[in-house]
Amino acid sequence: MYRSLAEVRSALESGKTSIEQITLHYLHAITEKASLNAFLEVFEKDALQQAKNADLKFKSGNPGKLAGMVIGIKDNLCYKGHKVSAASKILDGFESIYTATVVERLIAEDAVIIGRLNCDEFAMGSSNENSAYGAVRHPLNQNLVSGGSSGGSAVAVAAGLCLATLGSDTGGSIRQPASFCGIVGLKPTYGRVSRWGCIAYASSFDQVGPLANTVDDCAAILEVIGGPDEQDATMHQIPMPEISKSEQHSGPVRIAYLKEYIENPALDPEIKNRFDKLMTDLRADGHIVESVVFPYLDYIIPTYYVLTTAEASSNLSRYDGIHYGYRNKIATDLESTYTLSRTEGFGKEVKRRIMLGTFVLSAGYYDAYYSKAQKVRRLLRNHTDAIFQNYDFILLPTTPGTAFPIGEKSNDPIKMYLEDIFTVQANLCGIPAISLPLGQHSNGLPFGFQLMTRKLEDDALLKFSARVMRQFS
Repeated sequence: MYRSLAEVRSALESGKTSIEQITLHYLHAITEKASLNAFLEVFEKDALQQAKNADLKFKSGNPGKLAGMVIGIKDNLCYKGHKVSAASKILDGFESIYTATVVERLIAEDAVIIGRLNCDEFAMGSSNENSAYGAVRHPLNQNLVSGGSSGGSAVAVAAGLCLATLGSDTGGSIRQPASFCGIVGLKPTYGRVSRWGCIAYASSFDQVGPLANTVDDCAAILEVIGGPDEQDATMHQIPMPEISKSEQHSGPVRIAYLKEYIENPALDPEIKNRFDKLMTDLRADGHIVESVVFPYLDYIIPTYYVLTTAEASSNLSRYDGIHYGYRNKIATDLESTYTLSRTEGFGKEVKRRIMLGTFVLSAGYYDAYYSKAQKVRRLLRNHTDAIFQNYDFILLPTTPGTAFPIGEKSNDPIKMYLEDIFTVQANLCGIPAISLPLGQHSNGLPFGFQLMTRKLEDDALLKFSARVMRQFS
C-alpha cells in the first residue's frame, strides 16, 4: 500500500485508484489486524462519505491539501457526534459536542478521518498498557509494547491501517512510540498547534502532532493543523509557514549532542554504536557535530513528573461522576458519588499521578516541590536556549532501548518513567522535536534518533530532518 501522500496523489492523478478505494483498503486492514488493538472505534460510514466527497473535489480539480490522506486520531481529540474517552472508563459513553480545531482543519483540507485510536489512559504512560481497553500491541511482535501514550497512533501507521495519524506529546508520547514502531513522529513547538478539543493531561506540556511514514507527510499535516487559533490563548500568533513550498535544506549545520545522555548507562550499546556512526556520517557530510555538557540530566524526570502530575491533579478534577461519563450506581450522596465513581472510573496509573499531583500542590509541600520544580524548569530552558546560541540542532537517541515485553515494566513505575529520559527535555522547554527511524537493532526491532531545535523553527527542523532521512536512512 502507499506509504506517502505523494504516492497517493500520483496514483490518483493516473487514475489507478480513488480515495474511496484507498479508504476501503484501510477499513479491511483494520479488521484484519484487529488483534493489534490500535483502533477503539472505526468511523466507517463517515470516512466513506468523506472519501466520496474528496474524490469529487479531486475530479473537479479543486482538492484540498490533504485529499487522499486517510488519518486516524488519538482518543483524546474531540470530534463532534463521535465518542471520545481518553481510553478511560471515567468517560464511558461520552460523545463530543464539538470538534477539535486540529480535526476541523484536517477535514477542511479533505483528509479522511477513519477512526479513534487507543492510547494510555489520559495520555499517561510510556507503553500503552494503561488503557482501559487493553494494551496496544507492537506490529512486529504482539508480545511487545507499542510505546505510549500514542501507541495506537504509531501502530496504525506502522501496520498500514491508515496513512498518518494525530497523537499528543506531553513528555515523549508521539516520539517514543514512533521510535519503537519505526516511523516518524513530530512534537511541534508548544503553542504552534491548537490544543482546543484535546483532552488535557498537563496543559503547559501537551502538544498535538503528526505521526507518518515520511517527514514530508508530517510537514504537510503540520502546515494544515498549525497556526493561530482564537480558541487557544496559549497559541503563538505567528502564521504557519508553507513548508511544502520552501526549498530543500542544503549547506552545513552545527549539531550538538549532550554528553551525559550518550554516556548514560541505560542507553543500549547498539543504539550508541549507531548513534556514533550517524555522527561520523554527518561530519563527513560537512556538518559540525560536537559534544556539549548538560549537567541537569538527573533533574529532568523529577521536574517533569512534579509539574505534570500537579497539572493533571487540577485538570482531572472535572471528572466527578456527576456531569457526564461513568457514575457508580450504588452511591448514596455527593461524597460517595465522587469517591466511588473516581475509584472505579480511573485506572491505577491515573490515580497514582492524581495523588502525586495533589501532594505536591498541598499546603506545606507546594514550595518544596512545585515551586522548586518551576525554577528548575526555567534553568533547563535557559541552558537549552544557551546551546542553541551556538548550534542549530541537538541530536539525541529517542529512547534508551527498543520495544520491551508487555508486562515487563508495568509493576515498576520508576523504570517506566525513565523510558521518557531522552524526550521530556523538549516538553519542559517548549521546543520542537522529531523522532526519525534511523536504526535497526539486532533483535529485529527499529529505533529512532531525535532532533530538536529552537522554538518556532519547526519548518527548519522538518527540512533538515528530510535531508537526514534522504542521506542516512
